[in-house]
Amino acid sequence: MTAFPKQRVVVGLSGGVDSAVTAHLLKQQGHEVVGIFMKNWEDDDDSEYCSSNIDFVDAAAVADVIGIEIEHVNFAADYKDRVFAEFLREYQAGRTPNPDVLCNAEIKFKAFLDHAMRLGAEKIATGHYARVRQNESSGLFELLKGLDPSKDQSYFLHRLNQAQLSKTLFPVGELHKTEVRRIAEEIGLPNAKKKDSTGICFIGERPFREFLNRYISHEPGPIQDDRGRTLGKHVGLSFYTLGQRQGLGIGGIKEKGAQRGGGEHEPWFVARKDLAKNTLRVVQGHDHPWLLSHQLSAQDVSWTAGHAPTPGAYAAKTRYRQQDAACGLSVTSAAAQGFELRFEEAQWAVTPGQSAVLYDGEVCLGGGVIAGASD
Repeated sequence: MTAFPKQRVVVGLSGGVDSAVTAHLLKQQGHEVVGIFMKNWEDDDDSEYCSSNIDFVDAAAVADVIGIEIEHVNFAADYKDRVFAEFLREYQAGRTPNPDVLCNAEIKFKAFLDHAMRLGAEKIATGHYARVRQNESSGLFELLKGLDPSKDQSYFLHRLNQAQLSKTLFPVGELHKTEVRRIAEEIGLPNAKKKDSTGICFIGERPFREFLNRYISHEPGPIQDDRGRTLGKHVGLSFYTLGQRQGLGIGGIKEKGAQRGGGEHEPWFVARKDLAKNTLRVVQGHDHPWLLSHQLSAQDVSWTAGHAPTPGAYAAKTRYRQQDAACGLSVTSAAAQGFELRFEEAQWAVTPGQSAVLYDGEVCLGGGVIAGASD
């Protein structure tokens, strides 16, 4: 574990085990540690799906065991304006946004960071599996992958800038998850065995379509295959994402011979959304050509160094749970607000609205929002 000068560090305590061990490790290093619980959503406080109250109880119990103060701060208004409104705009436009990326950039490392600085913090810390390092030659702060490859969260943090990285600590990024659990049990944390949270923070475990239904206007339309045959009806284009297999409500087409990209019993996947015709296009077979892309363009770009990397060979992720894929980078505007990636191997279901994140080895360079993909 890297040693730091003793500082006042404000830790985002979520109620989960990662942030709890983060606070413990910093206290062990001799820092003055203060916990903050962020409440980012309050529309469903009384529902079975909102775990905010339970999480706060867990966070307070952790603070008690570690021996630090905890403050409950409500960022719900900021969240609704900066994250949720953008989330809805993107879905209404037929894209599939990543609210966790937005939440990190706008809430955890902006609203929370600002609040922590007002409390006299010199640094903030969260339980993310990532690392920060200052480059000795350039002096720039670099965002690195977490050491546990199965838990690395640098993808979600790629929009962090120099000012944010310079103020941030990620202690558990140096550890594997099994070690984090072991430490939690060893020091008697009440949430040592608590299940990791999954899904989008404000939706929780509730059915996604049911949640979106409240906020997004939708118009049913035809589901067509790659030959233009109508197979059924969709409930609104916003409710589907590229590569989706479940919940389409269509079966296989029984006819002799294999269809292009798959046989008659192969599963169906969402491949395209035609907004102009309000038509959902689906294909059979995981490796259908419509699902594979060698090239993508990205906009709304953010580079951790504050400027675009030199065009050339890198690796990238187009979704969180995937291996780094070798690619070539070209920057598409003088202001570096756009870039293109060309992949050596075709990428599956590259989805507009999701993030394309660029890596140079273990260093996360930044990324942008996928605007489109092509072969």
